[in-house]
Amino acid sequence: MTAALISRAKGRRAAAAIGAVSLGLLTLSACEKPTELATVTVGSTTLTSEAIPGCDGDGKALSQKQIASCVSQEGGKSVEVHAGEKVRIGVDPAIAKAGWYVVAGDPVLRAPSNDTYRTFDGDKLFQRTNPQTGQVSYLKEVTLLIGKLAKGQGQGTETMWHFQLKAKD
Repeated sequence: MTAALISRAKGRRAAAAIGAVSLGLLTLSACEKPTELATVTVGSTTLTSEAIPGCDGDGKALSQKQIASCVSQEGGKSVEVHAGEKVRIGVDPAIAKAGWYVVAGDPVLRAPSNDTYRTFDGDKLFQRTNPQTGQVSYLKEVTLLIGKLAKGQGQGTETMWHFQLKAKD
């Protein structure tokens, strides 16, 4: 009699375990693709953001019209940057694998990066160079744009993120 009770209890536990695993697999299969994130850190302040709404090409390059719209959108998370501070930018490994670039007052990277983390001189991010005269001016506020390249380097921008940087003396 005792053996029958033990056997029945093992069967129930096994059925419960199979049910839990099945439910877990079903739940995971219903999940959406994780959102790629970009992170900006200045001093002890860290901001993390998803792509600009409407600026995720989902594997395809954005059109010039979409890019213009993404660049001109207001908002974005904001952080103050003191003179001499470093601005650290981190991206998800999928973004790094595709290649990414940064634009602030002027383009910041000479070539797309495949690193997941880069550090920049905060003062240089507020520089804007006049293309006709070469004269450099400093902005009080700048939109930091991070762009993920579409598949195949030189194929355009697939996704964009932005953050507002404010110069603080």
